[in-house]
Amino acid sequence: MLSFTKHRKTFYIFSIVLTIAAIASMVVFGLKFGIEFTGGSVLEVGYKQQAPALDDVRKVVVAAGLEGATIQVAGDQRVIIKTKPIDEAKKNEVIQGLQGLGELVAGSESFQVIGPVIGQELKDKTKVVVFLSLLSILIYIAISFRKISRPVKSYVYGFTGIVALCHDIIIPLGVFAWLGHYLGVEITIPIITALLTVFGYSINDSVVVFDRIRENLFKGKAENFSGIVDQSLNQTLGRSINTSFTVLLVLAAILFFGGNTLRYFALALFLGVGFGTYSSIFIASLLVVTIFESRQSRGLSRNKT
Repeated sequence: MLSFTKHRKTFYIFSIVLTIAAIASMVVFGLKFGIEFTGGSVLEVGYKQQAPALDDVRKVVVAAGLEGATIQVAGDQRVIIKTKPIDEAKKNEVIQGLQGLGELVAGSESFQVIGPVIGQELKDKTKVVVFLSLLSILIYIAISFRKISRPVKSYVYGFTGIVALCHDIIIPLGVFAWLGHYLGVEITIPIITALLTVFGYSINDSVVVFDRIRENLFKGKAENFSGIVDQSLNQTLGRSINTSFTVLLVLAAILFFGGNTLRYFALALFLGVGFGTYSSIFIASLLVVTIFESRQSRGLSRNKT
């Protein structure tokens, strides 16, 4: 039987290093939010034939004075340009330049302006959704494991689950901060959706292990808590790895073959699921053991005094 609790300090150090690096990346580079959050204009056109190369489209956009615009190709024939707010005249100038790269489908142009007020409202709503999600998860775990009062209280499982969840979100955000600085990758609604999906996936993985710990606690002795956690992790290890591996295979296929539109959505899920699997095995349950042993050692020291 593998002894996870014996080597938990190594797992903690690895996670701490990654988390600090991710936080440093966000502090130094910052997160580059899409126009959904900052406000701007979205212009989409369709070509009758193959869409032109991104470099050619970028030359048209830069010539119109729109440096820093984000350009995507949707499918094989549609081009999406996201830029700072522009007026009708500037939009027509860009469309005229795009017409020089190929024949556009009549009536295929789509143009919308997202104001900064709407963008700020989306930011505020996203913060509320994240907070409510974390609170709901904490309450759910505390209620689900309320019958476990030994050797640690049920809320400890909820706390360690939240810590692992933060670990699973911070690291992908650090990667996106780096990608935003060097490749211009933006945090968009699909990426936020992917990270919220990771909330559910990651906590579900941790709850599976917690549930096995609960079952084994009823069968064994609470005094041998680290041994029960090791036993539970060994029993659920195969299930966790197999489930995550099949999910990661699908996400890898979307990441490499799904096109630009889905690439970073799939990347956010890939990173979240990968680190979510890691944290459910090497962080969440082992933190419960660390808290238990810390309280036990404090209790012994009080008895001695």
